[in-house]
Amino acid sequence: MAEQQAETYLYKLEAELADRLLTVVVVAQSDERAFNSAENNILRHTVAPPQIKQLSLVEKKPLGRQGVGYVIETSQF
Repeated sequence: MAEQQAETYLYKLEAELADRLLTVVVVAQSDERAFNSAENNILRHTVAPPQIKQLSLVEKKPLGRQGVGYVIETSQF
């Protein structure tokens, strides 16, 4: 019997820290894994472990189509 493979998604999340707002993009097979991956990426990105006030799911798109992506606006040029 063939094993059914879970669909993979591209997630865009926003993390509100004490002093800034971060946008995190991860690939995961579930919302729970996306949040865990986002937290791990934030910890690797920062020098000292930050206090994450809020982590929010902004968008979720299925992978598998050509051209799937996000445009992320930055506040400074």
